[in-house]
Amino acid sequence: MSVPRRILLPLLVALAVVGLGVIVSACGESNSDHVDEGQVMKLGPLKYQVTFSRYLNPNDSEDAAYLVGQEEPQKESAFFGVWFEVQNETEQIQKLPTKMTITDLEDTEYEALPTESSFAFPLGGTVEPQEQIPVLDSAAQQGPIEGSVVIFEITDEASSNRPLILHFESPEGEKGEVQLDL
Repeated sequence: MSVPRRILLPLLVALAVVGLGVIVSACGESNSDHVDEGQVMKLGPLKYQVTFSRYLNPNDSEDAAYLVGQEEPQKESAFFGVWFEVQNETEQIQKLPTKMTITDLEDTEYEALPTESSFAFPLGGTVEPQEQIPVLDSAAQQGPIEGSVVIFEITDEASSNRPLILHFESPEGEKGEVQLDL
């Protein structure tokens, strides 16, 4: 009777490990057009991941590099950064979204700001075959957050009207939404 028990316990442990591996591997990527910050979203031929989002302080030396060329925010507003990684696993050059917006719970819309920063996400740009944004060895990829940033100016009350949702559209017309972790 002890022989089956010696076989059964290792078999159950092995099945549990395999099951856990399947669950964990499914958590990394989503084919959904609505994901949470940190999850990978496949939109068109590209994979997008918002790696980080936060308010930016123009008086901080790191944040000043992200805010190159920006004027002071309006009264009762602040800069907000959303960092991306984008993967092109195809053999063709792929176009990136030209526009991004954030909405709050009250449907107030905030548009991405043009920027001169070397850390900027190239809205309307392209990504080469088998490459990524940020490009390897670029300032954005080597920077503290290791992503390309999209800058927004949002009102102070936006943080009270959460969740904040990032909206963008692939050049093929597929719409994606990312719930930001603020």
